[in-house]
Amino acid sequence: MNQKIFNHDFVDVKFDISSTETPNGRFYVTEQGTFPSVTTITSWEKQEFFRIWRKQNPEESKRVTSRGNRLHSIIESYLKNEDLSEKEIMPNDLDLFVQLKKEIDKIDNIKALETPLFGKEVGLAGRVDCIAEFNGVLSIIDFKGSTRQKRKEDIDNYMMQATAYALLWKEITGQTIDNFVILISCEDGAVQVFQDNPRNYIYSLFTAIKKYKDNNVK
Repeated sequence: MNQKIFNHDFVDVKFDISSTETPNGRFYVTEQGTFPSVTTITSWEKQEFFRIWRKQNPEESKRVTSRGNRLHSIIESYLKNEDLSEKEIMPNDLDLFVQLKKEIDKIDNIKALETPLFGKEVGLAGRVDCIAEFNGVLSIIDFKGSTRQKRKEDIDNYMMQATAYALLWKEITGQTIDNFVILISCEDGAVQVFQDNPRNYIYSLFTAIKKYKDNNVK
C-alpha cells in the first residue's frame, strides 16, 4: 500500500481540555469554563433512540464503538505520516481504511488533528477530527465507520457537529471555513462523501443548543 506524505501546517493551540461525564451528557473543563461537548448537543434529540438501541444491542454497541475508535486511530496515524506497515491492524479495520484511502489522500496542508476546541460565543467544546484542505479547499473533515450506508437526512447530527467545529475554529483563530466533509467507510463496501457549507446548518445547531438548554438548564 502506497502511503502519501502529507504536508503539516499545524496551528499551535496552546490549551487542553478534560472531559467529565454527567447525567446531562459529556462536559469539557477548559481554561474559560465548563462547556457541554459538541456531540452531546448535536446528538441530544437522538439520545433516547441511541439509549434504547445500546440497551437492546450491548455487544453490537461495544463493537461499533471500538471499530470507530480503531479506524480513527489508523487514519490519524496515516495523516501524521506514520508507517502503517509497522502497526498491528485488524483485517476488518484495514479494509475500512483502504476503501476510504482514495478520499483521505485528497487531504493536505493539515492544520489540526484531534485538536481541542472551545469557545464562549458558541458555548461548546470538543475535539475536531481534522482541519485541512480537501481537494484544495480548507475544510472541517470528519471520519466515520458504519455498518451500512447512511442517508443524508439521517446524519444531520454529523452536519451540525462539523458546523460547530467551524464556528469554534473561527472564534479561536479568526479563520472562516466554508466547507465540511464527512467521510464514511461502510462495512458493506461503500464509501460515502458528504460535503456542504457550515452556514447551512448554523440555525439547526443553535436550535439544538436551545433545546438542550431548555431541557437541562434550570
